[in-house]
Amino acid sequence: MPRYADTLLSDGERIVLRTRQHWLATIVDGRVPWALFLASLVLLLLTASMEQNELRSILGAGVAIVLLVSLAWLGKHYWSWSAQDYIVSNRRILKVEGIINKRSADSSLEKINDAVLEQNLFGRIFGFGDLDIMTAADEAIDKYRMLNRAPGFKKAMLDQKHALEMEYSRMPSPPLRAPGTGGVPARPMSADEVTRALGDLAGLRDRGAISPEEYETKKRDLLARI
Repeated sequence: MPRYADTLLSDGERIVLRTRQHWLATIVDGRVPWALFLASLVLLLLTASMEQNELRSILGAGVAIVLLVSLAWLGKHYWSWSAQDYIVSNRRILKVEGIINKRSADSSLEKINDAVLEQNLFGRIFGFGDLDIMTAADEAIDKYRMLNRAPGFKKAMLDQKHALEMEYSRMPSPPLRAPGTGGVPARPMSADEVTRALGDLAGLRDRGAISPEEYETKKRDLLARI
């Protein structure tokens, strides 16, 4: 059965790397239920060592309830962790979280300028790190905390971004003149041709070859030719 993230992939999109938070994140994010579980376990053992009386029965029942609640809480944390999908594809990075109600966020590789990776000593030992995805304005558009295989995730993302830029560089750039000038009517274009041309223009805009105003003007011209 495909995971939820697989249903979000577009035609021709393929997964290069799939990961999630490191398993240690279930302990860090679940500090409270873990503390509650350990405390209730100790209290349960202490209660079991008491003499059999009514007080022991009441305390034992209360501690057992707390123990079950802490176990259910820990199970929810683990289920939430196992439902995560952090994906690098040949077109974007995709983050999917949530058990029943899903939340997905993606960033096009074209818009990514760099990625800042931070790993402390434990991160290097256990193989996790914090990764901030940066735009051309050096603003973080997404944050990955305690990301498993963080260096590999960053490398795969930048490799796919480079491959996409090389693909765009081999494509002929669409003309920036408005169509139909000089009394010559503009040639109609198919929806696929317009989509490819818009992708080329977006790449030029993101690389700074054309201004956002030029991009919007040409976008309107192209959409008018469908």
